[in-house]
Amino acid sequence: MPEDVIFKPIDWVPGGKLRYLDQTRLPQAEVWIETNDHLVVAEAIRTLRVRGAPLIGVAAAYALVLAALSDLATDLNALRQHLRHVADELAATRPTAANLTWALNRMLRSTETCSGPEDARKTLADEARRIHEEDIEANRRIGANGARLLREKATVMTHCNAGALATGGYGTALGVIRAAYLERALRHVFVPETRPLLQGSRLTAWELAREGIPYTLIVDAAAGSTLSNGVVDAVIVGADRIAANGDVANKIGTYPLAVLARENGVPLYVAAPTSTIDLPLASGDAIPIEQRSPDEVTSIRGVSVAAKCGSALNPAFDVTPNTYVTAVITENGVARPPYEESLREVCNAKEPVRG
Repeated sequence: MPEDVIFKPIDWVPGGKLRYLDQTRLPQAEVWIETNDHLVVAEAIRTLRVRGAPLIGVAAAYALVLAALSDLATDLNALRQHLRHVADELAATRPTAANLTWALNRMLRSTETCSGPEDARKTLADEARRIHEEDIEANRRIGANGARLLREKATVMTHCNAGALATGGYGTALGVIRAAYLERALRHVFVPETRPLLQGSRLTAWELAREGIPYTLIVDAAAGSTLSNGVVDAVIVGADRIAANGDVANKIGTYPLAVLARENGVPLYVAAPTSTIDLPLASGDAIPIEQRSPDEVTSIRGVSVAAKCGSALNPAFDVTPNTYVTAVITENGVARPPYEESLREVCNAKEPVRG
């Protein structure tokens, strides 16, 4: 039985450095990077050394702190202008993740009442730590809210990695799995490998094995037959952006998994903090979908696995229509259809919403 501990893939180092786990090296090696350069953090986000929508937001917040500390401006307006430029660069690294722009905008707003550059630098550092701490607490509440939806000794399926590695700590979809296992409400987890970058087999399996949670790894194409066998009680996934109508952008492969779950009578739950919900976005049609290098499809860690071909398509995400989403699990409660009402309610809630 795992202890309720927090594994943090990122942390602030006293003295003005950021420390993060290089997730591209897992599971073969656990390599930690320390830097005081915001450009290094931006590249880490772009190259998936740091990944997962909530974690990207936390990392970007800390990157702005590094940018402020390295800028010697003695004029507050000059510092703010520099930070806006850095924020634009960071926002362009992974455009689908709502948490990225949410965290950057919150950081920039925090300096609006500052009295000078030094006050702004301290304010930014405090705000980044708050964003990190709030994310961990939100994940814990997501886990508790989601665990209540599962029957005793449930078997679930997840997709990609929405665990501690994808957040400030604890996890969203895996946070639900972790909480349910601690409460004896979970028996087993099916983990599709998640091509092309294998976040399921490399990262989710690593997390589950680390905590002793029983799991079975399957190829992505086996998800349908596994669901049809009647052994899966629920599918639980994370999200990178949720539109106001409940359409969900998540790792590529989520949409077909949602269709298969519906066909086989299995509920699909999306676990995400309210910072992932983009209320100004009416539907998933307007969600920007990141297109990544074809090399990620045609090779694995530099080794070619495909015959020479004319082209390869590599969208990082797909959009699952709200009709396939049973519920959205947030830190403020569980949102159910109609999502235009329930998502707004959980986003605006000052007290937890029962759903």
